[in-house]
Amino acid sequence: MLSFSILGALQIRTASGFAEISGDLQRNLIQTLLVSEGRPISGESLVEEMWGDSVPDKQANALQAHISRLRRKLKSLEPELAVSRVTIHPSGYRLTIHEGEFDAAEFTKSVRQAEAAGAADAAATAELLGRALALWRGPVFGDFPGGTICQLACARYEEYRMRAMELRFEAELRLGHHAAMLAELHEAHSNHPLRERFCEQLMVALYRSGRQADALNVYRAMRRHLSDELGIDPSPALRHVEHAILAHDPALTGGARTLLQPA
Repeated sequence: MLSFSILGALQIRTASGFAEISGDLQRNLIQTLLVSEGRPISGESLVEEMWGDSVPDKQANALQAHISRLRRKLKSLEPELAVSRVTIHPSGYRLTIHEGEFDAAEFTKSVRQAEAAGAADAAATAELLGRALALWRGPVFGDFPGGTICQLACARYEEYRMRAMELRFEAELRLGHHAAMLAELHEAHSNHPLRERFCEQLMVALYRSGRQADALNVYRAMRRHLSDELGIDPSPALRHVEHAILAHDPALTGGARTLLQPA
């Protein structure tokens, strides 16, 4: 059994350790097949992803050579398999990935599970997303983002990561862990200053920690940043949190915690 990881530099783990994929074209090929998550991808799309504007003269033969090379590599890692993981279909090439073998697929599945659960079990959500976020070792594909398909996949998985962070922070706040989350919330807000949800959550955590003035300063800095960068005002949700802090709204600290509902 193999496991494939792209939440960081590409890794292929075997029973005996990590396997090396040599050459940029081979890495680009397997990364593109991986982010297709079991769906066939056309030969034309693979050629464009691998070579961009520098397409070889005999592109079909060149692609087939790289497909064959990848098949041999994967076969050497799983000699017991009778059928290649890389198969051809009327709509293109497909890499077979089984459940639990691909970190990005497992990660997005956990995020969707957390979204479906809502606020029903904050402790389970916090634990689920904590494990999911721990899968990340760095930027998707590390320093080798690949072509357009892979770059779009990078953006998609990064958006899932942001959503996972928001949902985890929300669950931790519901559990009353505002003080423990302050450092992570400060970091998230600093790294993503236009993401208003992190700002809302940081303001609530600060307020619950007895730091009303700091919470309001965070809001004012965010308001200036939105105005300077985008020429817009804070969202109604963010303004609602500011008003609640100014009014010492019991919902900020009460057991119902109705102020910050998941988006």
